[in-house]
Amino acid sequence: MAIVKNDSVIDQEWITLDAEADLPPGEENIIVPLARFKEERETLIGRNGGLGVQLNPGDAPEDLANDLDRLSIVTVNFPAYTDGRGYSYARVLRERLGFKGELRAIGDVLRDQILYMHRCGFDAYELKNDDDVSLTKVRAALKEMTVYYQPTGDGRVTAASLRERRRAALKSAS
Repeated sequence: MAIVKNDSVIDQEWITLDAEADLPPGEENIIVPLARFKEERETLIGRNGGLGVQLNPGDAPEDLANDLDRLSIVTVNFPAYTDGRGYSYARVLRERLGFKGELRAIGDVLRDQILYMHRCGFDAYELKNDDDVSLTKVRAALKEMTVYYQPTGDGRVTAASLRERRRAALKSAS
């Protein structure tokens, strides 16, 4: 698997643990499911390694609101490309809760979804292809469209805003 983040292919530096796995004894960077984080919060926060949480469909990203400053990464699982809840999770984390860490899409991540994932706040994508092809796919996907109708947290100007600017410019020129 390749992980693409900020226009680069990066190494996997995180160990994803399930609900029953033992915590590693060292300072490894770990990602745990939200339910485990809620159950073992104090122990997990007290570790010396990096800490991340995995959100799965049905989880509530708002449950992390008071701990986002302690998390380096949040992964959002897309178990099927047809499950769109992860897009909403990303927007809640970035726009409402102000999460500044890495937000990684995992699971059934398709090239055709990358631009929309990026617009919702994802900055990393775990792809199941070789590194060069994955980076090429992500770069191409992020440049596919240049004008948008829907506003999102990525700061890109919408078509309506562009039209209004043009009207204002024409009005002031006359």
